[in-house]
Amino acid sequence: MSALQLQDIYLARQRIEALVRRTPMEYSPSLSQRLGVAVYLKLESQQLTGSFKLRGASNAVAQLNTEQKNRGVVAASTGNHGRALAHAASQQGVKATICLSNLVPANKVRAIRELGAEVCIIGQSQDDAQREAERIAREQGATLLPPFDHPAIIAGQGTLGLEILEQLPDVAQVLVPLSGGGLFAGVALALKSINSQIITHGISMQRGAAMHASLAVGHPVEVEELLTLADSLGGGIGLDNRYTFGMTRERCDHLHLLSEASIANALRHAYREERLVLEGAAVVGIAALLDGLVVARGPIVVVVSGRNVDTEQHLRVLAGADA
Repeated sequence: MSALQLQDIYLARQRIEALVRRTPMEYSPSLSQRLGVAVYLKLESQQLTGSFKLRGASNAVAQLNTEQKNRGVVAASTGNHGRALAHAASQQGVKATICLSNLVPANKVRAIRELGAEVCIIGQSQDDAQREAERIAREQGATLLPPFDHPAIIAGQGTLGLEILEQLPDVAQVLVPLSGGGLFAGVALALKSINSQIITHGISMQRGAAMHASLAVGHPVEVEELLTLADSLGGGIGLDNRYTFGMTRERCDHLHLLSEASIANALRHAYREERLVLEGAAVVGIAALLDGLVVARGPIVVVVSGRNVDTEQHLRVLAGADA
């Protein structure tokens, strides 16, 4: 395994500059007042496909050679990676097949199909979908582009870290949703390579946080995938994880786990106070601040990772339900 470097992230930015948005960084009056320090929201929810995943997917597809592009790409996804890869493949004239478990919300399945990808729904977990994607890659010769544990994916997500530093050079702490670790690994590599004093926080849910469980025992482990408002953070990290586990262990200063009630409260806060419609995975940083889990030392940046929420679920949460 060759280690990723900051240079890989700069090269990724050159490749994807015309393919993704430079997303806004917005000051949050409500959270700043609550903590007593400046809090900013990095609105990756305004990315073209509604989440940060487009960065990594675009970089990975752009790095394929002609033969690989002709054979197409395949991936397993909890929804957002599949949507991003379908979009990136379509933009670059490549066939995409996306494998999803039955836990993926219907709105995300529909969005992937609408982008022209072939969709395969199988099993009850991200791991089931991953095994099917591996079978298709083996039998059809398609290039397997995983959601997180791939150098081009990580480097693409890391471009988000470069933008944070350019938009807020004196940032002291950054809160990043943490699942398989592609986003966290890329962003933390960018941040700490440029300023090692920046404090990084990985944020997950209590229900099925595979990276947290793996870090606790010192190696990748499987966990049961459970229904959660933060569905995009579901799934394992892969028992043969090559990149994100080690990169997260090396650069994660704090890791926080949130209850479903905390995530629901943050969804309501985002809508009422920030005027943002977000998915559960995207508000975990806000939830960590609302729960008082982060020492108030600013400026703080919260990565708001996506907006692809199921409308009915969002309405239930706004009405006061926690699921």
